[in-house]
Amino acid sequence: MPILISAKADQYIKMNGLIDLVPEAKQLSEIFSQALAPTFFLGVVAAFVSLLASRLSAVVERVQTLNAITDDDHARVHLKVDLERLKLRARYLNSAIVATLYSGLCTTLLLGILFVSALFRLKYAYGAALLFVLATFFLGFALFRFAQEARIGLAVRHPHVVKLLD
Repeated sequence: MPILISAKADQYIKMNGLIDLVPEAKQLSEIFSQALAPTFFLGVVAAFVSLLASRLSAVVERVQTLNAITDDDHARVHLKVDLERLKLRARYLNSAIVATLYSGLCTTLLLGILFVSALFRLKYAYGAALLFVLATFFLGFALFRFAQEARIGLAVRHPHVVKLLD
């Protein structure tokens, strides 16, 4: 059922161009279909941040456990040699998290540009391609850091696995 408005309100809306800001159903459908890929990308970014954060948490917990070992605990003091490797893993994971968050920010900006461009019926979504390339670059860098961290994580605990990888 159509919404009834007064003739004065209808005239005001048409005179001030407000009706142009209200997208039609077809236009909304196009906006949502264009936003599908960046939205999926944003979901991947969120899941990847969660994975990286849980791994970082495990590394930090292990560092805290090793730091709690006193020097007079001769049975376990040798475990402290692992601290440098764990700190390197934490640095790699931290930089991966930051890069992934930058990727998420670029993707969020991309979604905003797509919606604003469609809302104002702009022919081009200015900057969209650059933001997508940046988001992909940041995610790629984060994956590289994650691979470095995973390789270091395997290196000491499972030396036979590293021989298989080489």
